[in-house]
Amino acid sequence: MKEQLHLYLNRYVPFSEEEINSFYSYLTIQTFQKKEFILKEGEVCKIKFFITKGLIRTFKINDKGNENIIHFGIENWWMTNMESFINQQPSLLYIQALEDTTMLTISKANLEKAYTAIPKLERVFRIITEKMFIAIERKNEHYVKMNSKERYHVFINELKAFSQRVPQYMIASYLDITPEYLSELKKNK
Repeated sequence: MKEQLHLYLNRYVPFSEEEINSFYSYLTIQTFQKKEFILKEGEVCKIKFFITKGLIRTFKINDKGNENIIHFGIENWWMTNMESFINQQPSLLYIQALEDTTMLTISKANLEKAYTAIPKLERVFRIITEKMFIAIERKNEHYVKMNSKERYHVFINELKAFSQRVPQYMIASYLDITPEYLSELKKNK
């Protein structure tokens, strides 16, 4: 896991073995079984996590009791409920493992200590946050400019291997379409 993290971080900024060892000392390994909740609505998100193996989803439940999937997370992605984590306030979202998932986690306090001990970490997390923001903007742009069929094709083409790991009804939720319409789109590829 340490090597996986080292390779990931080096994509943004070069880290020495010593710096990785130092950062790793702030991290904890956690595992979650398929369908286990990492965070529930109303809980305060106490961790930021790096997925080393597995698949998660972030979702909310709307007023009608339906799940609305906001995003998915796979290996080599940093995830959290940013608002709850940063402000230490109750979450409005759920985070759940869709597969058996292993992650490296860090608390807010330990992240702040790591930033002080290894200043370039702040740069890395700024870059990661910027890329995440761009991805959110791109997704929102797709929603505004594309119809459901186009959104489905973009999702399938850009995230082919990933889309095969996610149940179809969850893809439908993510794309804000009904499972029935998704089945129809799949038939008419």
